[in-house]
Amino acid sequence: MGLAIQMRKIFRAVLVSICVLALSGCETFVESTKDIVSALPDLPPSVDNTPVEPDWVQVTGYAPISLQTGLSDQHKVLMAMKASKLDAYRELTVLVHGQYLAGTTSVKDMMLQNNQFEGAVAGIIRGARVVKSYPVQTDVYATILEIDLSQVQRAWQANN
Repeated sequence: MGLAIQMRKIFRAVLVSICVLALSGCETFVESTKDIVSALPDLPPSVDNTPVEPDWVQVTGYAPISLQTGLSDQHKVLMAMKASKLDAYRELTVLVHGQYLAGTTSVKDMMLQNNQFEGAVAGIIRGARVVKSYPVQTDVYATILEIDLSQVQRAWQANN
């Protein structure tokens, strides 16, 4: 038993000596890294504060008046106004965030059986403003929205 205890003590002493030698090398490495960094030239700040020109884009949304549900013609017009605004927001979301497309095609006996695709958009739009909301001919309502894409880009960069 005495020999096993002595071997453990020797093993611990050797292990502690190796750790001390290894850590003393780290101190030299850290100091030499500080010297290298202090010798580097000063770099300009990475943030560019120059003002960016506005980059306004416009989209138009449409909605049919006669297909809206409502108790009166005036109510249908109001519903078409809202629907055209939402359609314009959807178009703006496609412009800012892109559109997801998924499709399937089936072939049987080398003949096309089925070909389908669907699209979806998702995203948050902030800072858009209504430019104009107006009737087109007699049965369609249109809404024009605009947004500054440079403002959208700055907001995206600030969040990432």
